[in-house]
Amino acid sequence: MAKRGGFPGGMMPGNMNNLMKQAQKMQKQMEEKTKELEEKTWEASAGGGAVTVTVSGKKEVVSVKLTPEVVDPDDIEMLEDLIAAATNEAWRKMEEESSEVMSSITGGLGGGFPF
Repeated sequence: MAKRGGFPGGMMPGNMNNLMKQAQKMQKQMEEKTKELEEKTWEASAGGGAVTVTVSGKKEVVSVKLTPEVVDPDDIEMLEDLIAAATNEAWRKMEEESSEVMSSITGGLGGGFPF
């Protein structure tokens, strides 16, 4: 039986070029969306609004706002817990939106390519 020449798996050069163009387009879209997400902020509160934390898409805490009544020198641990809770919720919101945006570009590939 004669061997067939060409690319492994029967991939034709034209198909490979199209795949590369699609990958480049996807990469450009991801870069644009990443830049947009880095410029965005997310906010979350804890303790009924006693603590509000704002984070950026660059994974930086932008601000922490406290209501005066939550600042109790006799209960620093509660304040620390509220700051941690609000920060974690803000991160969760940021990560969730970032994942949704990237998934919409990659078609659910998780940022990777199937080859």
